[in-house]
Amino acid sequence: MITKADDYPIHQLPHPVSEVGTERNFYDRYFFNGYSKKEDFYFAAVLCLYPNLNIMDASFTVAVDGKQHNIRSSRILGLERLNTKVGPIEVKVLEPLEKLSVEISKNDSDITAKLEFTKRFEPMQEPNMTLFNGPRKIMDTCRLTQHGNWSGEIKIKNEIIKISPKEFIGTRDRSWGVRPVGAGDSQPMVPFEMPQFFWLWAPVHFDELATHIYYIDNEKGEADNAFAKIQFDDGKEQSNFVSHQKSISYLPKTRRVESLSLSLKTSQEELFEFQITPKVNMFMCGLGYMHPDWGHGQFKGELETHYDTYDLNDDPQDPPFLHIQSLCEVKLKTPEKELQGRGVLEQLFLGPHEPSGFMDLFDKP
Repeated sequence: MITKADDYPIHQLPHPVSEVGTERNFYDRYFFNGYSKKEDFYFAAVLCLYPNLNIMDASFTVAVDGKQHNIRSSRILGLERLNTKVGPIEVKVLEPLEKLSVEISKNDSDITAKLEFTKRFEPMQEPNMTLFNGPRKIMDTCRLTQHGNWSGEIKIKNEIIKISPKEFIGTRDRSWGVRPVGAGDSQPMVPFEMPQFFWLWAPVHFDELATHIYYIDNEKGEADNAFAKIQFDDGKEQSNFVSHQKSISYLPKTRRVESLSLSLKTSQEELFEFQITPKVNMFMCGLGYMHPDWGHGQFKGELETHYDTYDLNDDPQDPPFLHIQSLCEVKLKTPEKELQGRGVLEQLFLGPHEPSGFMDLFDKP
């Protein structure tokens, strides 16, 4: 199964690149988000391939004027992993770890786009994420995350929105490994255990620095996996935090964050205090996450595309709309000054979380 990728020095095993071991749920994904520094305008893209399912799928979403537009596409992979085009959606690596493009050609919607992501800082390698369901490993992933600026344009009907790197910022990640994808497991683990997953992911841009923080908590509120890094324009980085503290306020009778306070302390007793306030929510099912029909890795045929919209003023709060990214205003108090920034807060809360008062799978105390 030799493919074009075999001409590049990227092998990890004594096998062709098309072979990724025996795990059916192996995946390799691009994720991008972008947003205005001032306006409530957000876009995001996902492109992912599943070598052992022989499927590649992609989605592009734009949230503007209270509506989220979703363009979806899926095709048979056909082994060639370097052909990163799925119907109207294409991702290109222009300069590895420096510049990538996302293009949306003519499709069932009235939306097209030609966008470039250019790095602002070097990529960050997050700690590998490993999760189990009893003795069964269900997630084992590696990920890099990178802050950048966007340029290009998005056309919605007859309106062209210019995307200037001075005004549009965002974050991309590349992740690969094993996670639940495609059709559900035909033989679930026994005995049944209530799913539990508490996820906060918060990349933020400021004028002279950028930050990235995430938490995966267990049901007692303890962080099983956490990460925090500050990247400064002068090339310096801060990541040796000796303590992480967070305080969450939820909107009444919801699992939506109203405000998030974070406090990070370094070994030199320097304190970095964040106040993150969500303003507009975007539904990640628009990009396939938890979607019942267009979930990641689901077989849709040789090539299939689909377009739909969501009303952002209507928040069902239940599957598949549990998983969101919120466009946020962020205040940061450093040892020297106070800064105002803009970023996103990704939220997915399933099952119990003692500090939040969550006791069941979807309860909203």
